[in-house]
Amino acid sequence: MIDQKDYPNRELVERRLAPADAVDRTIVMENMAESPLAWLARRRMLTDAQLLAGERLRADHYHAGLGARVTMRWDPAPQGGKRGFGAGAGDQALGRLEAKRRFDAAMTAAGPGLSDILWRVVCAGEGVSAAEKELGWPARAAKLVLGMALDRLAIHYNNQYG
Repeated sequence: MIDQKDYPNRELVERRLAPADAVDRTIVMENMAESPLAWLARRRMLTDAQLLAGERLRADHYHAGLGARVTMRWDPAPQGGKRGFGAGAGDQALGRLEAKRRFDAAMTAAGPGLSDILWRVVCAGEGVSAAEKELGWPARAAKLVLGMALDRLAIHYNNQYG
């Protein structure tokens, strides 16, 4: 366990990246000071529903394996037949496909224009001002558009999962 006093400028918390009933129960240590969504939420610039919707999208992005790889994958190539796959490999593949389906549905529900800011801030972890510059938007426009995108995402998740 990492001791918080060793890292005074960090807000380290353990976070489960999947629901308790999911096959992949990855628990990670997250620095909440680095998350653009957490930063906005701490400053009361996001509602709880917006934060939850953003975190749900980020979890699906992670579980679908859509993030950039920074190292080579050294897993052995699967052999033919059932014997080549490890226990639960089929479940992991199905879980990844399901996460990709949920991610695609959420981005489609957000719509064009709003999905751009969601991907940059929520999935890629870009800061709001960096996203504004990359998208060619005026200062402080990204916070407003991100809020609208997260509202639409929250409506989508509420309609999908109650």
